[in-house]
Amino acid sequence: MPEITNALRKLVKSLSEAKHRRREGLFVAEGTKCVGDTAGAFRCRYLFARRQWIESHGETIASLSPEQMFEATGADLERMTHLTTASQVMAVYEIPAASEPDSPTLQDQLTVVLDRIQDPGNLGTIIRLCDWMGVTTILASPDTADVWSSKVVQSTMGAIARVKVIYCDLPATLSGWQSPVYGTFLSAPSIYTADLGAKGAIVFGNEGQGISDAVASCVTHRLLIPSFPPERPTSESLNVATAAAITLSQFRCRQLRSRN
Repeated sequence: MPEITNALRKLVKSLSEAKHRRREGLFVAEGTKCVGDTAGAFRCRYLFARRQWIESHGETIASLSPEQMFEATGADLERMTHLTTASQVMAVYEIPAASEPDSPTLQDQLTVVLDRIQDPGNLGTIIRLCDWMGVTTILASPDTADVWSSKVVQSTMGAIARVKVIYCDLPATLSGWQSPVYGTFLSAPSIYTADLGAKGAIVFGNEGQGISDAVASCVTHRLLIPSFPPERPTSESLNVATAAAITLSQFRCRQLRSRN
């Protein structure tokens, strides 16, 4: 196996910043589960791991050449990690080429739309939620958090390998949709009594400001997650990832009921 040079260590460490990820076209995944789930989904440039890990995970690294694999010490991994504590393995993957939204296909299924979501943890949780709920594509505004940041990648728990995030001009993309465009607002009909379809877009807005006016103008069906009981004083709003979980659960629940 090749030697880990100082230049390589610096490269991996630099990928914690978005500007370096964009320049190099690379991102990092760390930990046995995350690397195991993503190994077949992205083109691996480098894999760094402790000897014991390499010896016990032959299936995960079977497709890699010796030039791609580096035996790392604990000190090596500590110097390169993007986490608080280094794992036994970290992989550096090539960022896939950006793609345009296939609107006809997306309109025939449920698609999650994220308008200016800023917190990487929220983005990662929503990706993981979409994976669980059978949503395979997320449309995101260009100013939504970077899906390739280490915090997002780790918080998806491997779901990033199965859910595609496409950054695009949301008003331009949604304005021509024939399927419903749902959006969550603080003043709207209750989601619990609303008519929810099996296809269309579901928009979730910025943590502090909600859905922007430009995107809101594309929404055809407004939804509210009401507090309970209605007259009781409560928090001002829900965390966006929590709101997404409740909303997607309602959509899937209606689908299951309609089948029965």
